[in-house]
Amino acid sequence: MSVLVDRHDAVAVVTIDRQEALNALNVETLTELRDRLHELADDESARAVVLTGAGERAFVAGADIKYMAGLGPDEAKEWGGLGHEAARLLEEMPKPTIAAINGFALGGGCELALGCDLRYASSNARLGQPEIDLGIVPGWGGTQRLARVCGLGVAKELILTGRPVDAEEALRIGLVNAIADPVLEHALGVAGKLAGKSPGALRVAKGLLNLSPGALELEAEEFGDLFASEDAKEGLAAFAEKRPPRFLGR
Repeated sequence: MSVLVDRHDAVAVVTIDRQEALNALNVETLTELRDRLHELADDESARAVVLTGAGERAFVAGADIKYMAGLGPDEAKEWGGLGHEAARLLEEMPKPTIAAINGFALGGGCELALGCDLRYASSNARLGQPEIDLGIVPGWGGTQRLARVCGLGVAKELILTGRPVDAEEALRIGLVNAIADPVLEHALGVAGKLAGKSPGALRVAKGLLNLSPGALELEAEEFGDLFASEDAKEGLAAFAEKRPPRFLGR
């Protein structure tokens, strides 16, 4: 198992454990994460959920690039849909979700954190959406949620440049709520307080706060379509081969 669920009284801690890959998500891990989140969404004994990564280096370093390099548009849309489902469960389950970001949270890792209601970062955290350097775009909700959390101008700058931000900048732009070490301990403290509040009131408050227009379905469609481009194939191959990509605009 690469996704572990532990209980701290009424708080469920979901830990992604692929430390050899900086907790990057392959199909098996992402599917397992989706399934565990489904279970917790329906589990009334879990009053709050904390998502984190195993070890001290990474929350989730991103998606499995080697796997993505072999995808066609239809397969990419399925992959994007699976990531969207996991992020949507974090965003929409009727209880608070908290990301304890203990290191790298890049690409899909940043998008999962954005799906959470609250985000706390360790001082060594680095967050970003570097997909543009692969010739693709964020495909698990990043284009919409990053703009909602940080504002459109910040989202455009980070997504169009692909540059990561450290914990201090993430706090300044509103990407995280606080910096704390050890971050999991801090997240558990907040989750414990939330677990003591009215579940019905939390459910309604969260639902009302989430009422906003978006284009998540369109993002998933466009993300998949880009996998037909030569630039996406080149970007993904260059990453795997550890060389700079040569984008030709087709």
